[in-house]
Amino acid sequence: MKDIYQDIQNLLEYGYTNELFGLDDSIYIRNRVLSLLGLDEWEECEHTNPLPSLAEILGSILDWAYDHGGLAANTVTERDILDTEIMNCLMPRPSEVIRLFKNRYEDNPEHATNYFYKMSTDSNYIRSDRIARNKEWKATTPYGDIDITINLSKPEKDPKEIAKLKEAPSSSYPTCLLCIENEGYKGTLRHPARATHRTIPIVLNNEEWRFQYSPYVYYNEHSIAFRQEHTPMKISRATFDRLLDFVDQFPHYFIGSNADLPIVGGSILSHDHFQGGRYTFAVERAEMTETISLDAYPSTRVGIVNWPMSVIRVQGAKEDVANACEHIYESWKKYADLEADIVAYTGNTLHNTVTPIARRRGDLYEMDMVLRNNRTTEEYPDGIFHPHRDLHHIKRENIGLIEVMGLAVLPGRLATELEQIAEYLVKPIQKEKWDPALVKHWDWYEDMCQRLDSVTKENVMEILQKEVGNKFQRVLEDAGVFKTTAEGKQAFIKFLYSL
Repeated sequence: MKDIYQDIQNLLEYGYTNELFGLDDSIYIRNRVLSLLGLDEWEECEHTNPLPSLAEILGSILDWAYDHGGLAANTVTERDILDTEIMNCLMPRPSEVIRLFKNRYEDNPEHATNYFYKMSTDSNYIRSDRIARNKEWKATTPYGDIDITINLSKPEKDPKEIAKLKEAPSSSYPTCLLCIENEGYKGTLRHPARATHRTIPIVLNNEEWRFQYSPYVYYNEHSIAFRQEHTPMKISRATFDRLLDFVDQFPHYFIGSNADLPIVGGSILSHDHFQGGRYTFAVERAEMTETISLDAYPSTRVGIVNWPMSVIRVQGAKEDVANACEHIYESWKKYADLEADIVAYTGNTLHNTVTPIARRRGDLYEMDMVLRNNRTTEEYPDGIFHPHRDLHHIKRENIGLIEVMGLAVLPGRLATELEQIAEYLVKPIQKEKWDPALVKHWDWYEDMCQRLDSVTKENVMEILQKEVGNKFQRVLEDAGVFKTTAEGKQAFIKFLYSL
């Protein structure tokens, strides 16, 4: 039994060192953890130096809990629920987090977000050990260096867990993964553990919103702002006002919204929300090419961004930027160019929308308006302006806000698939001998074999990373409504001058 008390002692030292609680809270927190684990005794332990990592401490406690009947099953989900409950014993309540955030905000908005992000990481709400598994690299393109990540941070469900899911009761609480009711929620087989989840109330466009961090961060300080009321996503003038209000309050962050239509929209269209953070994406570094002035909005500079997707950038004073973005959005909603394959409506069904992204450049406000269209045809059932089928072996999912800005979030399967393709490139084998799960990559493999010279065991992964970057560039080009051909660029300029 001594080991479990040592683990708890290590956990308390970790929490105190990382300022999750104060010294006066330590006995209370110790008793809460003991109660959670079904223990009614305590044994004093020696200080451990160096202190194990949080993942090691929690892993040891969870192993003990399983051995002593504290876990119904030793699955990832059951372990996540218990370790989140344990960490919640160490955390301040929501009102205290809000108070501390607001106190720091009065001094400096960056101090407030620094505190909140550190707490979200130290509490294991953001599981840094899992995120560290992601594979990341940069790929050079004519549009600048874009970011590539293979997402390995989300654990796969165990087969026993999948079987149990069939019998697990469905629930409508919380309504969705974004709703405020997730704050403190224990979690189930169907819904992730959120006992350590905390949110900050903010006001955007005179409405109640909440600010939080994403538990699966894809970039530095990956944050989410969501409307407190469960309301479907809808792009409108109010969207632009909300985004600009956010960068007023947090000028060191960008903020953007997914589009509001299926295919080109995000994964959660049922709840209005934005994503932001402290990170410079490739699209932000991209320069404007063709520029115009809009007489009705005298402070603005408007232009086409040198980017594989169709992006119009608006810079200027806050109110003029909001007005100009509204004008661009309303003009785009009804815009059609049959030669460019752009149709605004099918009957009463709208196809045109935007993905807006706001940021500050000193005193200037800036909004990127990414033009989107979700129309499908018999030839392109997944979407005309969507990754086409020859790219689905790399990326088939929707192109959302994060990809639009130049960060490819690729499926975890690619990690092992690329390693196998690397072996085939170094030592070619016939298609008939390929792993059937990899045959979807055959055309790509054949093309690389014809083009590439001197592929060795030492350079093959670097070559493949570059090739994946080229594929993602093509993914973005497919998603652009005005193509990167000379004709497409002229059609884009035509729309710009129609504003």
